[in-house]
Amino acid sequence: MRIVACPDSFKGSLTSPEAASAIRRGFQRAHSRFQVTEKPLADGGEGTVEVLVRGASGNIEELEVTGPLWEKVKARLGILPGGVCVLELAQAAGLPLVPEGKRNPRFTTTYGVGELLRFAFERGFRRVILGVGGSATCDGGMGALTALGVRFLDEEGRELLGIGENLLKISRIDTRDVIRPQKGTELLIASDVTNPLYGPQGAAFVYAPQKGADPEDVRLLDAGLRHFARLIERHLGVRVDDLPGGGAAGGIVAGLFAFFGARIVSGIRLVAEMVGLEEAIAGADFVVSGEGKVDRQTFFGKVVSGVLELCRKHRKPLLILAGKIAWEEIPKLPEEIVGIFPIVDGPMSEGEAMKEAGRLLEQAAFSLGRLLQSRL
Repeated sequence: MRIVACPDSFKGSLTSPEAASAIRRGFQRAHSRFQVTEKPLADGGEGTVEVLVRGASGNIEELEVTGPLWEKVKARLGILPGGVCVLELAQAAGLPLVPEGKRNPRFTTTYGVGELLRFAFERGFRRVILGVGGSATCDGGMGALTALGVRFLDEEGRELLGIGENLLKISRIDTRDVIRPQKGTELLIASDVTNPLYGPQGAAFVYAPQKGADPEDVRLLDAGLRHFARLIERHLGVRVDDLPGGGAAGGIVAGLFAFFGARIVSGIRLVAEMVGLEEAIAGADFVVSGEGKVDRQTFFGKVVSGVLELCRKHRKPLLILAGKIAWEEIPKLPEEIVGIFPIVDGPMSEGEAMKEAGRLLEQAAFSLGRLLQSRL
């Protein structure tokens, strides 16, 4: 029996390659005749570099860049065959890089993301992929753009630091020294967020509170993003107000779209295509996916939703394994989903479950394998 193991990461406990390996071990313990293909996945957030490097037999390089609080951090990037560079915003401006007591997107920056992009542009890659999940920022990409040579000036001509706090202070934009990619370079932003740049569903109101912003911070950041949109239209002739997904990662998507013509693509669809997921699912008998928590968001643009889309296309049954399940949030399950199964096998704290996630996931896969072996 052919099984495809294609989970997301179990955040805080397992990377997606670790999760895929645990699922494979469980099924093969249940019966040696299970043929398990590992296809670990990501949706543009944490783990995208590792997944794509593994899937395309690429290499990982490390670069020292500026972190969200202006400290130096080590960022990993992926170099794939054919002149492709994969970057993760979370490596340079991710929320885990900011201690809980210091989290406030008014004062964090995407400057290090700009340094990663600058590296990719100067190395001459033909395709640059930036996954934008997991940010600690809400600066509209101002920090990243500054690192790429854009100058943001206040009313008195003073250059501004690229942080959300300063969006409202911008009076003039100077692009004379901007560092651009070589002609023909394709810049792709991998994201499955559809929120606009500002407004009730925008970057500040929806996501800034998760990054440490209080109501006053949220109002200031939203006003700054509105102001930034006006300046972009005035200086570049590009309208980003209604750009679907422009509010992803604190608005950096709108900034890179306006200044560099970046193209926004579905993170999970891009990753699935690059690792050959559809071909694997088409030849499978069962598909097994999963993530740390299954809730309402699971079925809207995340890894499991992308897997479900391909299972529906090829009429394959899907099994989902989860560390936690919010049953009250889950809509009626489509017929392709055979079931959603919790991996926790007894009373334990969330901390214990996360620590034991590898064992628990393997054991859950083993139990499913025993259930399915009657079909062998």
